[in-house]
Amino acid sequence: MKIYPMKKQSLPLFAVGLCCLLGSGCSLIVPPKEEIGATATVGLASYYHEKFQGRRTASGEPLDQQALTAAHRSYPFGTRVRVENLENGKTVVVRINDRGPFIKNRIIDLTRRAAKNIGMLQQGVVKVRLSVLK
Repeated sequence: MKIYPMKKQSLPLFAVGLCCLLGSGCSLIVPPKEEIGATATVGLASYYHEKFQGRRTASGEPLDQQALTAAHRSYPFGTRVRVENLENGKTVVVRINDRGPFIKNRIIDLTRRAAKNIGMLQQGVVKVRLSVLK
């Protein structure tokens, strides 16, 4: 295959075409909106009982069962975490604003809304994968 040099007058047209291609939302060129960090943890998730609604979390915020927030023992407050239910593949992104859970083998406590989003209300405790988002 022989490659021919481009003519000077065709360069602007090539540049316009390249810009259109790059701006078209091609998933190979545009990075995903939320990048997953290197850390992923697998363990059990549970969710808050209704009696905790409105109580202060460790960060000082009142617990809102309709917010997409969660408790983790060590992740800094404000950390965004993708939680994947390993039984059904559903995911939700939550923000850490509390400490816990304080029950052995559990790695995260979710609000009721977050638990509903990943389909774990019936089971109460499910195996999940946590991925910290950048």
